[in-house]
Amino acid sequence: MSNGYFYFPEPQNEPVYAYAPGSQERQLLKQQLVHHKAEELDIPMYINGQEVRTGQRIAIHPPHELRHTLGYYHKGDASHVQAAIDAALKAKAAWASMPWEHRASIFLKAADLITDKYRYAMNATTMLGQSKNVFQAEIDAVCELADFLRFNVHYLSEIYAQQPISPHGVYNRMEYRPLEGFVVAITPFNFSSIAGNLPTVAAMCGNVVVWKPAENQIYAAQQFMRILIEAGLPAGVINLVFAPGATVGEICFNHPDFAGVHFTGSTTVFQDMWNKIGQHIARYKSYPRIVGETGGKDFVIAHASADIDAVVANLVRGAFEYQGQKCSAASRAYLPSNLADKIVDKLIHEVKTIRMGTVEDFRNFMNAVIDEKAFDKITGYIEQARKSPQAQILVGGNASKEEGYFIEPTVIEAKDPHFVTMEEEIFGPVLSVYVYDEKHYEETLDLVDRTSPYALTGSVFATDRKAILLAEQKLVNSAGNFYINDKPTGAVVGQQPFGGARASGTNDKAGSILNLYRWLSVRTIKETFVPVLDYRYPFMKES
Repeated sequence: MSNGYFYFPEPQNEPVYAYAPGSQERQLLKQQLVHHKAEELDIPMYINGQEVRTGQRIAIHPPHELRHTLGYYHKGDASHVQAAIDAALKAKAAWASMPWEHRASIFLKAADLITDKYRYAMNATTMLGQSKNVFQAEIDAVCELADFLRFNVHYLSEIYAQQPISPHGVYNRMEYRPLEGFVVAITPFNFSSIAGNLPTVAAMCGNVVVWKPAENQIYAAQQFMRILIEAGLPAGVINLVFAPGATVGEICFNHPDFAGVHFTGSTTVFQDMWNKIGQHIARYKSYPRIVGETGGKDFVIAHASADIDAVVANLVRGAFEYQGQKCSAASRAYLPSNLADKIVDKLIHEVKTIRMGTVEDFRNFMNAVIDEKAFDKITGYIEQARKSPQAQILVGGNASKEEGYFIEPTVIEAKDPHFVTMEEEIFGPVLSVYVYDEKHYEETLDLVDRTSPYALTGSVFATDRKAILLAEQKLVNSAGNFYINDKPTGAVVGQQPFGGARASGTNDKAGSILNLYRWLSVRTIKETFVPVLDYRYPFMKES
């Protein structure tokens, strides 16, 4: 039996490879891309440690190269979701009772496999399946995913070390149990790191998981699942299913052992999910944990004292990296009248220099949006702006889905601060700007706060410290991640815990110790060494 006190020190963030011309990592990744494109994968579900194939094969195509087939995944149905639940519950007792340092070792090994043996495979599957350039894949599928695994182990060791005081004659302790039942992880297409973190952070705490990834992220998800298995994850602890979201919800949310959901996706889906869980609340053994990060309409506000070059560079990166398909992407910008013309002129010039195309050409800053549904939605907003007297397309606005789902980086000037593209989440390479009277900075801060139901990320650019302080105070509830003189994207595990409130989610801060508390159920144990033998207290005596 183990009797050590195990503590895992805070790790260092995984270094980001540069992939510069002539570098070894660039050559190795290019070779991996060629390898993956040459091989059509047959992708099964993983239930109870077994590969499950249904014969209903769905093709996977790169969003930037629709004529190419990367492989096929086997679509599941309600029976596979039920099988995943059964497998999870069967595995639960042994997994929960495993010494936690052994659970931790599995995920630490997975992190090392990601950053060494499978670094280029994780990058290649994310680049090809989700149309990410090399840098966006590296910071996501390798560095952030490994950081999540390593930092979460560290945070868990800190939680387990937190114990109550024990006065003379009493021994008090706290036991951090997993939730009673199974957890559902429903993960998005845009970040392989989030897709990996949502099931593993719950599993690390001793929970068993049913994992349903986004259809458009399956190509990288299966790669990570195989890494977990190689790292020693026991059968049934995490079960990867490719059933429709509605089917997963119908089966899981009706089950009495449903213990929680870890979700990243749209606000509408999350609200519907919450409603269904509420309708079934009486049948659950415990009140489920509902943890979600949803949408955003993320803002940038520039003060009259802002540095023009800084504003422009960060608007380009914040709005157009990964085609604007980040929950944190800069989507609306408020420019002061004294700087607006210079900012807009330089912004137009910089956007025109952006290269767009396939992920194999490392010169491309942008690639394709994820699928036809997203393409049609985004171009619909652009057409609204094109036809409206309340808006003007300053640059971009063209699109084509002949070869892939390509949409030019687009900047729209809104004459009305409540024009539709200033208010609604677009989730694509569209930035809307509004010019405000530089003398009305404080009132514009109020406008920023009132305009959107979301509160995920936001930025202020200013060199005037009073303006920065005012923005920080006035926008206190407008963004869960607030940036000063920086773009509103790029949160790093251990540095900027990520999450927002209002319609953007439960703000349970992935990348911090706070998220792990949600997947634990605490039992307090008090042991009295010498029990009392008489119920009477001293005050009860007459004299």
